[in-house]
Amino acid sequence: MRNWMCCKLDRCNFFQRGNLRWLLVISGLDIRVWQLLIMASLLLSGVWLRDFSLYPAQIGLTFTAGLITQWFFLRQFKLQQRGFLSAMITCFGLCLLLRSSTLWVHPVVVSLAMASKFLIRPQGAHLFNPANFGVVLGLIFFPHTWVTSGQWGADLTTALWLIAAGFFVTRNAHRLDITGYFLLFYGSLFLLIRIAWYGYPLAVFFHQFQNGALLLFAFFMISDPMTIPRHYKARIIHAALVSVFAYIWQYQFYGNQGIIWGLFLATPFVPLWNHLFPAPRYQWQSLSGENS
Repeated sequence: MRNWMCCKLDRCNFFQRGNLRWLLVISGLDIRVWQLLIMASLLLSGVWLRDFSLYPAQIGLTFTAGLITQWFFLRQFKLQQRGFLSAMITCFGLCLLLRSSTLWVHPVVVSLAMASKFLIRPQGAHLFNPANFGVVLGLIFFPHTWVTSGQWGADLTTALWLIAAGFFVTRNAHRLDITGYFLLFYGSLFLLIRIAWYGYPLAVFFHQFQNGALLLFAFFMISDPMTIPRHYKARIIHAALVSVFAYIWQYQFYGNQGIIWGLFLATPFVPLWNHLFPAPRYQWQSLSGENS
């Protein structure tokens, strides 16, 4: 009986040690790995289930060009070979947002976006979110290029998945605050007031707030910790400015993709906010809290 109990305890301890080992491995992963997994699932489900009009060759060329450009500039400036996780996030972002009827636009745009990280560096850090910068370049300079914000639809299931996944990433990156500020300013203060002003039913507000492109932007683009202000007070100002520019672009100038343009137009003010509100530069961390 005693031997049987000892064997049972040994097996329990073994499985506990195994579980602890897996927990340590998982918690030690860079937060960007989790973001990549989430973005990959969004892209695959979109291509297979929602007809994203994105060809496998475009995806392959995007990742090939993006990673090669990252490697080239790291070697050119004699820097450590790192940052490839962020480069992959940029590639996923462009695949999720940008569409083109040609094969060459995506690799060209992602190369320019990655180059901006090394060539546009006020205060010693890259200025623009590369995916946002690449989308804007594509819309301005390349024909037959567009952003299909309606590809996500506005169903509740997609919205809840994006909110849950985005909450997980931004919370662990300690930048959930700017997502909340943006949704507050743009959603509640602008969209809600506009809907009330024109007498639209409240269902219109909830319909717009379930838009997958808006949630993708809020949780995976404006929350990029490397290109937003470092101080929490400055992030409030930044979120408000992005919301103002987005609203004006969308509803005063009747332009498309207001939130994309809002972030692009507000980004040049980030060095000013960092100067007025000094704070330490962000360091990527694992879920266990260790810098990576």
